[in-house]
Amino acid sequence: MHGTQQIERPLPGFVGGTLDRVDHVRTNPALLAQAFADPAARRLVLEGLEPVEAEGHLLLEPIGAGAQIADHVLLGVDPQARPIFARLVTDLGPNLVPTPRSRAIAGLIPAEEVALYGAARSLVHWHARHPFCSVCGGSTRPVKAGWSRRCEACGAEHFPRTDPVVIMLAEHEGRGLLGRQHSWPEGRYSALAGFVEPGETIEEAVAREIYEEAGVRVHSVRYVMSQPWPFPSSLMIACVAQAQDDALRIDATEIEHAFWCDADGVRAAMAGDSSAPFIAPPQMAVAWHLLDHWLATVVSAGASA
Repeated sequence: MHGTQQIERPLPGFVGGTLDRVDHVRTNPALLAQAFADPAARRLVLEGLEPVEAEGHLLLEPIGAGAQIADHVLLGVDPQARPIFARLVTDLGPNLVPTPRSRAIAGLIPAEEVALYGAARSLVHWHARHPFCSVCGGSTRPVKAGWSRRCEACGAEHFPRTDPVVIMLAEHEGRGLLGRQHSWPEGRYSALAGFVEPGETIEEAVAREIYEEAGVRVHSVRYVMSQPWPFPSSLMIACVAQAQDDALRIDATEIEHAFWCDADGVRAAMAGDSSAPFIAPPQMAVAWHLLDHWLATVVSAGASA
């Protein structure tokens, strides 16, 4: 009896990290100093928030003799047992938003290095934006190897933020609901998305966002996958949900347009067919993988039922 062959699918960008985050080192000053002084330790080279690539890999450099632990964040220890750091900066300049360079890095280097860059970008960005305490306004300084900041006045501790975002495909009778934002390139469509609000479950956020943006009521929300999105610090939570009906009432302040697309149309867009009814999101985005999942599992299961 032969087993079923599993199809290996590509990962979204910023997924697949291999660093050991060594929490026990972060909280132990002696171990942290030892890691920082390790001759094998490396520092990730960034230009502001932008990645630096050389010969198909992120550029890592030895830590100079005059470097200070307080100016760095310990990202973790890589599979070669090298402590990997990133330098914290106070002035990031104008490159705080995603650029073609930061997006394109996913196609230039291995997946585990894309994940390393994503973590570093989010942390460096967070530190630069939080020099003061939100409790009393006092100055804060990095502690725990750069994984939190402590106020020097009131002692409050602040942690790097991660903003949960649901991104979801409503389905109805073999079709998926796609929408586009006003600022996107002409023809680009994707799954609807929105931030999870305080006091809300993922399922409730999915239902609320779809109803707010497209006027569609959904049920039976199913989780699919997640993706860190370091622009600046989101966690994309991909889901599929069943729509009660296909009537649309679009909120034009949220999205420009939405429509129901059948599997053939989605498949054509994913293949880059010029005659497809829309342009698919890039493969580095979890939306591409959500559509791929929908075609491979939901649609095929319905067809064979």
